[in-house]
Amino acid sequence: MSATANGSKNKWSDKKIFTTGEAAEICKVSQQTIIRCFDAGRLGGFRVPGSKFRRIPRAELIRFMQDNDIPTELLDTGVRRVLAVDDDNAILELLQDTIGRDARFELRVASTGFDAGLAIEQFRPHIVLLDYMLPDINGNQVCRRLRENPELRGTKVLVVSGVIKQEDVQVLMESGADDFLKKPFSIPQLTEKVFALLNA
Repeated sequence: MSATANGSKNKWSDKKIFTTGEAAEICKVSQQTIIRCFDAGRLGGFRVPGSKFRRIPRAELIRFMQDNDIPTELLDTGVRRVLAVDDDNAILELLQDTIGRDARFELRVASTGFDAGLAIEQFRPHIVLLDYMLPDINGNQVCRRLRENPELRGTKVLVVSGVIKQEDVQVLMESGADDFLKKPFSIPQLTEKVFALLNA
């Protein structure tokens, strides 16, 4: 889905600063709740000089929504949410330095299957980059659990691994993975597969 397609669907996609009333509508809470959170410092922003009006920048509103597990779909500008799950810190750092700095993506990382499960529920990624062998669980189990949740039906899974047999790849696909990428990989290879899955 393109940014243009998303932009045509909602009135918030290009807005940079929000009133407390607009923030309340987006978060589906009362305006008083937003004002209380603003005044308590839980929601960042600024006051309009010479008035009592509060204003909330987009980045602060998104952070607040993520911190409180509020879906951010209404603010969707075409940025794709990517969850990278790997117990190799070098891989996670590589992804943070590349995909994490790409304005087309919002990246979060996890290093265990348990953390991945929590992040999937809270972050609702468009795509999961999943290492096959994790310390506490394997990729098949993560895929099966994700596919058991009907709300995550649209989430794509790209399994990434260096030590895996062809028959294991087939089992992964049967468990719910959408594609496979062998380590070591190049960033162009990765982004090509990511975009192919997101646009499928």
